[in-house]
Amino acid sequence: MIVLRREIGDVLRDARQRQGRTLREVSSAARVSLGYLSEVERGQKEASSELLQSICAALDVPMSLVLREVSDRVAVAEGLLIPDTVPAELAASMGCTGEGGWARPRSELAPIG
Repeated sequence: MIVLRREIGDVLRDARQRQGRTLREVSSAARVSLGYLSEVERGQKEASSELLQSICAALDVPMSLVLREVSDRVAVAEGLLIPDTVPAELAASMGCTGEGGWARPRSELAPIG
């Protein structure tokens, strides 16, 4: 079963770790307790839209990209093939190309099974 809060938490944790930042650094910048941010990242707490925006701002990642990544992960789990709709210029400006970035190869979005 797909649990949205877990997918959101995974995407946020991945973004933080790619930046080489600690929970403490991000929680301070987002003005949220370290424990609560940890619970959000582990999918144990639902982040409100306001909290999610604060965390995204602290990570300097647009919330739309976080939600897109979550959507792509859900689509893969559902076995759907979806086209990449992020304009190349936007992806490049966000540093989202290449290994470990936000852009995902279409092969990851192929039907499962």
